[in-house]
Amino acid sequence: MAQGIKILYKGGVGELEEKKSRFIGQAWPVHSEEEAREIIERTKKEFWDATHNVFTYRVGDIQRFTDDGEPSGAAGKPMLDVLLGRDLQNVLVIVTRYFGGTLLGTGGLVRAYTKGAQIAVEAAGIIDK
Repeated sequence: MAQGIKILYKGGVGELEEKKSRFIGQAWPVHSEEEAREIIERTKKEFWDATHNVFTYRVGDIQRFTDDGEPSGAAGKPMLDVLLGRDLQNVLVIVTRYFGGTLLGTGGLVRAYTKGAQIAVEAAGIIDK
């Protein structure tokens, strides 16, 4: 019996605040790495004044992430872990951060970026294909 894959139903957005830093999580279903890169560039232009635009995506066998200036391993990798943990395919997640003046530390960043990815994915909805 063929096994399906889990994908996003639609795009989704969610926000959270952590020690006055604002995190905006966005998730999209994508069909190619090129489509993911186009959305990333569009988002960077839209949120040009943000401190960080951290992304992760999985398309087929390709999975990529960036910390976009956050401490190594504190942002993009935890977001990728959200996608891997839910076994999502063909998905892009971007979490935009507006720094609020208080350092969160590595643990705080991991929690905030993980939560940002989770709320975006939940807002988008997951379906089996």
